[in-house]
Amino acid sequence: MTKISIRFYNDREVRAVWDEENSKWWFSVLDIVGVLNDQDDYQKNRNYWKYLKTKLKKENNELVSATNQLKLSAPDGKRRLTDVLDNDGVIQLARSFPNTKAMRFVEWFTNSDETIDGKSKSKAYALFESSLINNIEVGTVKGLQQIHAYLFGGLYEFAGQIRNVNIAKGGFQFAMVQYLPQTLESIEKMPEDSFDQIIDKYVEMNIAHPFREGNGRSTRIWLDLILKKRQQKCIDWSLVNKNDYLQAMQTSVANTTRIKELLQAALTDKINDRETFMKGIDYSYYYEQED
Repeated sequence: MTKISIRFYNDREVRAVWDEENSKWWFSVLDIVGVLNDQDDYQKNRNYWKYLKTKLKKENNELVSATNQLKLSAPDGKRRLTDVLDNDGVIQLARSFPNTKAMRFVEWFTNSDETIDGKSKSKAYALFESSLINNIEVGTVKGLQQIHAYLFGGLYEFAGQIRNVNIAKGGFQFAMVQYLPQTLESIEKMPEDSFDQIIDKYVEMNIAHPFREGNGRSTRIWLDLILKKRQQKCIDWSLVNKNDYLQAMQTSVANTTRIKELLQAALTDKINDRETFMKGIDYSYYYEQED
């Protein structure tokens, strides 16, 4: 029942694991070293951390003794023991780095959970453990509103409410507000008997964009609930590249082939797996981050 999370900083992953006993997150030291050094090479990050640990020990720095070891999923999918630090340790580690990137990282790290996205993501995590997830109407507009209300309740005054204004993004006009009720009614009636039909319905809901904000994050959960009920599958969003996904969703307005190929390749039968759900939330929110 381990709760796993992935934070994204400058498109780099920072893996974390939840400590239920002490009610806090532990973060991968090697991931943070990679972020602060702009380095993706695992061995180089490992060597640098080894050097830094030796240096800190000589300076009698308490950071090394504050380091714990927990199992995290490696790139090959296996869970291995790795050095981790808690929130205070991460900030202390960043401040020990000699480059200017560290302060920017510290600012992001200390404030990221206080943003609307950060608070909403915490609510999304909680959705997995709540009874509401089993009571959400699957494939309906009301069900999508229930998801949106849960994710953004208390954060947006319009949480769970169908928009009453026109919105556009990147020059694309989403469904005009005067036609939105009829559009949503038609989408709700779309069949869900096959994977292709489900993705068609998902794409149409994205084109409708029924909320002023938070459409993508809500609709991806809505899609997974449909797939879970109809296909006994869900999407492992950690296998879906951000840029590929965004490009495929843009082209899906005219042609759904690419988004279907992308999502079908990421299907999994781990529909009740906590880690798959948590990572899915992390990636879903990551898709919305501006580059």
